[in-house]
Amino acid sequence: MKRIAVFCGSSPGARRDYTSAAVELANVLVARGISLVYGGGRVGLMGRIAESVIAGGGEVIGVIPKFLVDKELAYESVSELRAVDTMSERKAVMAELSDAFIALPGGYGTLDELIEMLTWTQLDIHQKPCGLLNTCHYYDALMAFVDHSVAENFVRDEHRKMLLVEEEPAVLVDRLESYVPAAPGVADKAKWILEIEGD
Repeated sequence: MKRIAVFCGSSPGARRDYTSAAVELANVLVARGISLVYGGGRVGLMGRIAESVIAGGGEVIGVIPKFLVDKELAYESVSELRAVDTMSERKAVMAELSDAFIALPGGYGTLDELIEMLTWTQLDIHQKPCGLLNTCHYYDALMAFVDHSVAENFVRDEHRKMLLVEEEPAVLVDRLESYVPAAPGVADKAKWILEIEGD
């Protein structure tokens, strides 16, 4: 595993633990020689993880839409900064560059990025693992929703298992590195259609 994309907030959040987790993840990446691919900003959790990887001597590739360069204060000191035209292009470039994906705490943008990458895994567009760093149980409610979706037959159990969830950065990276993709065709087998008696 050479590069991991990290999705996270342009805000530091309400708890210092979120920043601490970002720094800890940065240290894990540097120690394992894994490059960081991220959203290109120098504020919030985005800025802190990039800053920490750079401080440790690691490689950082930022990908940021041109219209967000000023809003998110593009981090010019990264190893490589790619300015793209759209949010969709940002996600596509990050996906192409990366071998796996991690979401730290964040808002709508973080969820959008993670869910799209997870959906691509589900659809066999790629077979790259996706993980949640569930710092301070931030994503407990999201996982409860996903489990509810499984119970209501909108998400299959094998697709639920594609999303790896851990509270410790090193443990999550361990699981990403040892991830074994589902056999080809599993994503398509009876994906949407469920036979219900009497329907």
